[in-house]
Parts: sequence; structure tokens; C-alpha cells
Amino acid sequence: MTDVTGTKGPDPSAASGVLADVGHQAAVARLRSAYAAIPPGQPVRLAKRTSNLFRFRDGRPPAGLDVSAFGHVLGVDAASRNGLPHESVTEMEILTGDGRVVTAAEGNEHAALYRGFPNSYGTLGYALSLTIELEPAAPFVHLRHFRFDNPEACMAAVAQIARDGSLSGHRADFVDGTAFSLDEMYLTVGAFSDVGPWLSDYTRERIYYQSIRGPKEDFLTIRDYLWRWDTDWFWCSRAFGVQNPVIRRAWPRRYRRSDTYRRLVALDRRYGLSAALDVRRGRPPREFVTQDVEIPVERGAEFLRFFADRMGMSPVWMCPLRLRSDRAWPLYPMLPGQVYVNFGFWGTAPLPPGGADGHFNRQIEEQVTALGGHKGLYSTSYYSEQEFAERYNGADYAKLKREYDPDGRLASLYEKCVTFK
Repeated sequence: MTDVTGTKGPDPSAASGVLADVGHQAAVARLRSAYAAIPPGQPVRLAKRTSNLFRFRDGRPPAGLDVSAFGHVLGVDAASRNGLPHESVTEMEILTGDGRVVTAAEGNEHAALYRGFPNSYGTLGYALSLTIELEPAAPFVHLRHFRFDNPEACMAAVAQIARDGSLSGHRADFVDGTAFSLDEMYLTVGAFSDVGPWLSDYTRERIYYQSIRGPKEDFLTIRDYLWRWDTDWFWCSRAFGVQNPVIRRAWPRRYRRSDTYRRLVALDRRYGLSAALDVRRGRPPREFVTQDVEIPVERGAEFLRFFADRMGMSPVWMCPLRLRSDRAWPLYPMLPGQVYVNFGFWGTAPLPPGGADGHFNRQIEEQVTALGGHKGLYSTSYYSEQEFAERYNGADYAKLKREYDPDGRLASLYEKCVTFK
């Protein structure tokens, strides 16, 4: 992975650059051979120990491709920009579904693949190396928490930050929000800082999301800011008792992290432990409601009110975002210039009498579409194949699939994200 960052002076990795390139090319050759050895018709997947996906399949998956050799930085150069993650990628080396290794970039013969690769979820191929633009960082982040008493005022403040780059005089290098209820929500605005008059630590006994309701000002190291949510998986560690002070002290710090919690959820779903306990206690079955949806900021208050009325889950995470240029990405349906708010909610909701799995998630999908938004595909989806094609540019995707995976060795996007093949 080739990173472009804001460092100055000679490239510290230059001396090892040639050896890194030789090693990388050898790893590519090994992976191509392993891919070619998979019999036609056998499912293809990556051999990964962790995942950020919340689609749980029954049984053990087949053995996958070992891509552990592709987790290293190959070189560093100097420049800076920002935006959504895929907007900072200028070039991709991709193992395609038909077994080729191609370089995709804007303006070359694989430009359509470059634009269509984001949100393809490994159904067109696997990225082997990336050239990425990074932004220079200061050592600390100065945080201010702003409270709002209704969603309309909160969304108006998001729009103002997008327009002005600040809120109440505080520069917005970072911004996200937390809605505890319709009359208690916060925007946290962060600014890079060269100094940290004091520093908070949320990796031990203190819990980050609870701190938002406390003092209105805070300082974190840049590393702790970037990982501020992980110790408690936002607020979801409470499901395992980890926010109980006694359990928290006994729980090893190295296991207070999101990948550990996800593995626990996977085990629970595999063996039905929580479901069995609910039955014994006479509680109704619960639906897994874990999604991230992106709504135009002008309709964000409507979504919050809908969600509070129908699901009643809290807190809800809020993350404003927009494309950084006029370039559109076919499989990631965002309009250039439009400010969106990502609403993230992760948990379960009790089903009403007679309600079946999909009761809440389907309502969310319908409301998201009605408000002009869309949702991420990392979790369960209930769209029909036609609905899915309409919302995620099925026509452009089909062209890319024919060009780069004509024999269908990799699952289709609908299969991967909806039917779990």
C-alpha cells in the first residue's frame, strides 16, 4: 500500500523501496496462483480473522485466499487532501474476478473499474495495493461538545458547519454527533492542535460517549481521537457488561476492542444464547437492527423523529459527510455538493406480536428511500433484486461484472449483500 502523506524531507522508506516492490510482486504472483487453483464453481473468499461486516452466515465458511502479505506500507511521499476514504485513493492494483492483475486509475483504460470499485464489496476483485492521499496531522485534537434540544436545530448546525467550516468560532477539522434522545443531542467539533493543556484517556475506566454529556471541552492525542469509540464499540460494550465498573476492571484491556465484541456477537447468533434466554424469561423475540444510513441534511430531522418513534433505540451516531469534488462514484449513490448525515444505530429491538425478522429493517429501508438517502451494505438488507438494482446502479455494475468477472467466479453484489451467498 503506497501512502502519500504530509511528511517533509527525504522518503524514510526509500532505501527499502526496491526490496518492498520485489516482495510485493512475489506476493502478487503467489496470490494469482492460489486464485487460479480454486476449482470453478467453488466460492471464493478472503481468509480474514476479523470483519467489519454484520452479515452472519450459518456454518463455517470455506477456506479463503491468504492475503496477509498485503497489509504493509510500501512507500511514503509528500502531499495532502481529504474526503471520503475512496476519494483519497488515486490508483488501485486489483486482482479481478477473471484472474488478471490490473492497475485502475482515473484516465486510464480501467477508469470505469476505478470509479466502480468503491462499494463493490469484493465482487469485482480484490485490491492488492493502493496509492492513497493522506492529510498532515497535528499531535492533538481540541474537542468542544455542543448540545441541541431538538433535531431541527442540530441539523441546521450541521449545514452551517459544512458551509463555514466552524461552529461558534471553533474550527471544524472533525465533526460527529450523538443523539441520546430527541431533546438531548450533541455535535462534537474537533480542531487539530499543536498543544494539549490536558489529555483525557478513555481506554481505561472512563467511557468516551458518556464524557460527551460532561465538560464541554476536551483534549485527546490524535491517536486516541481516531480510536476514541473503539474501546467500547461506541456504546455497544454495555451489552456485555463491560461498562459495569467491576466487570470493566476485570476485563483485560487488550480485549476491550470492537473485533472482540463482534466475535462475541457472532458466537451468540450462532448458538442462539440470547434468544434462548429471552424465551426462558418470557420476553418477545428481538430483531437485529444494525445499520448505517445516509440522509440529506435537510431531511435529517425527519429521519431522527421517525427512528425515535418506530425503533426507540438510543444513542444514535451522527456523522456529516459530502463528496469533495464533482466526481460521482456509480455504486456509492451520493450527489456531488449534497451534505448528508450518516446515522448509525447498532442493537436489537423487540418485535411486536406476530412480527417477523425484517419488520424494523424493512421500515428503515423504505424511509431512507423516501427521504432521498441510501444505506451502507455492511449489514443485513431486505431489498428485492429489482429494488437493489435501482438503488445501487445495477446497470453500471452489470457492465463491470461482464468486463472483469465474466464467468461469475466471485459472488454478485446482490448475492454478497442480500442473499449471503
